[in-house]
Amino acid sequence: MREPTYFILASLQDEPLHGWAIIKRADELSRGQVKLATGTLYSALDRLTGEQLVRVSDEEIVNGRARRYYTLTDAGLVALREEAARLADAARIVTERGTGTVRPVRPGVMPA
Repeated sequence: MREPTYFILASLQDEPLHGWAIIKRADELSRGQVKLATGTLYSALDRLTGEQLVRVSDEEIVNGRARRYYTLTDAGLVALREEAARLADAARIVTERGTGTVRPVRPGVMPA
């Protein structure tokens, strides 16, 4: 999973958000490392909707324009948690190196 996708899904973990709020939350969660352009975000949301990892939960008209709110699906939450576990396993390879406590990663999980 690419970093922008990870932070888009993470942004939606607690509540449904509209596009601009997702951009802001991803920036906050990534500590400024992920700066999503509007076009990139909506392309990703279209893809994630097609993959059934997110869905449109609500839509309202604001200043004459449709504002869609996106929410994480159950499959999206599973994918997010699996990626978080994969990243944690990969980080342990480095953080525990030299301490004599390196544990093997879970079977089938390839470190990044």
